[in-house]
Amino acid sequence: MKEHIVKPLIPEEKVEERICKLAAEINRDYGDTPLHLVGILRGSVPFLWSLARNLKMPVTMDFISCSSYGSGTSSSGSVRLHKDLEESIEGRHVLVIEDIIDTGNTLSYLIELLKARKPASLKIAALLDKPSRRTRKDISVDYECFEIPDEFVVGYGLDYDQRYRNLPYIAYVEFV
Repeated sequence: MKEHIVKPLIPEEKVEERICKLAAEINRDYGDTPLHLVGILRGSVPFLWSLARNLKMPVTMDFISCSSYGSGTSSSGSVRLHKDLEESIEGRHVLVIEDIIDTGNTLSYLIELLKARKPASLKIAALLDKPSRRTRKDISVDYECFEIPDEFVVGYGLDYDQRYRNLPYIAYVEFV
């Protein structure tokens, strides 16, 4: 692990406030329609939980795991599926919960995989969006908390070599 310093970027209060506003948008859009949340492991868990507890419609959850990072700080470009869904999403309204959208490679792969399973609808909610790094222009985010600059970020589920996921705020890593 490279020498580094972790510096706050988005405070905990601002993260929680924005997630509540995002939940209100989702509540407005879906009303009483049951919603199936698909969290992308591992980083989405804190965001998914904070979002889910503010949703008013009936909610079910499942998780999928794939990655293109490994233990580095930049995408390898190839996506690997590590854990698939345990339930069918056919005919269900699905909201994919992502911690951060960077290049869009992982999410593009996942969206194609999930669309083939014939959900009634498929939308994306992201805690963080880094559009300056997007290589996949076919990715659009339906619900976004924060657009951030091209920094390597940790906290609120995001990690650097499995560290810092438990920070209650978003921070950036400065390598020294």
